[in-house]
Amino acid sequence: MKHINHFPKYKNMPNLLVEPSDFRRENQWDQRKIPFSEVVITRTRNHFFGRKWNTADIQVASWFIFVHLLTLFAPFAFTWDAFWIASVGYLLTGMLGITLTYHRLLSHHSLKLPKWLEYSFVYLGVLAAQGDPIFWVSNHRFHHKYVDSDNDIHSPTNGFWFSHMGWMFDSGYLVEKYQERKNVEDLKNQMFYVFIHKTYMWHLFGCGALLYACGGFSYLVWGMGVRIVWLYHITFCVNSVCHIWGNRAWNTSDLSKNNWWVGVLAFGEGWHNNHHAFEYSARHGFEWWQIDVTWYIIRSLESIGLATNIKVPTNLQKFKKSIVTSDDTFND
Repeated sequence: MKHINHFPKYKNMPNLLVEPSDFRRENQWDQRKIPFSEVVITRTRNHFFGRKWNTADIQVASWFIFVHLLTLFAPFAFTWDAFWIASVGYLLTGMLGITLTYHRLLSHHSLKLPKWLEYSFVYLGVLAAQGDPIFWVSNHRFHHKYVDSDNDIHSPTNGFWFSHMGWMFDSGYLVEKYQERKNVEDLKNQMFYVFIHKTYMWHLFGCGALLYACGGFSYLVWGMGVRIVWLYHITFCVNSVCHIWGNRAWNTSDLSKNNWWVGVLAFGEGWHNNHHAFEYSARHGFEWWQIDVTWYIIRSLESIGLATNIKVPTNLQKFKKSIVTSDDTFND
């Protein structure tokens, strides 16, 4: 396991906990706070009306409407087999696919896996229906680069719902912020990721067809609808809830929070202030009581020689007395 003991650009600064919203106090009487938080909405963007919807926006919205409508049939299509299909699928696509591989491995290079295992786990992430790896990783790297600034892709300073999911329906907003996606060249250079990028939706259609062939409508409702919608909103809570409500252990220059219930449901991703303080770390739950199931899986893979180059910080206590910024802690 690789321990990082120093930060090349670390700044020895006084212990000042300042929310980014405090830097934007001009015209505060025209601004409003998100309830039960100190987060101020400083920018607004029309989610649905008063803007142009292009073909990509309509396609994304249609997919979201489809899976949410499919979920409404869950009480009427319930079987225990279908329930367990959804539950196991949630664990495989959410934990192994999204949190371990899309996020900690691809986005931050926090560990290494053999290519056959990396690609297998990535394919599980594809079936989570959160976008292909090139799209997802690029967005996430931009988020860390511009976190809670005007260029952040899903900051709650645009409002809760925009940070939760509204940004996904506005491709014009994404193009406006990031016209060129040059931050994922490591993935673009691998044919596997290019292939997934070009054929992404076909894999979701194939998954739905296979579920229907194996278990009929109940498998489709639970294995696609319930699983995907549940995982959507758990993942989206990391972007929204964990930048609004929770506790801060580190003086990061953003709005990130540690939120225990998101930490449990999102396999450790809810310890978000920890993550923004030490972006490269494969471990997000630093305290013994901070449940981080993804980290437990990583350690298990390490024990059998499948996970290597695992990055974790050491001497955490000495950093709590200074401000930690994204530039200080990113180790690609």
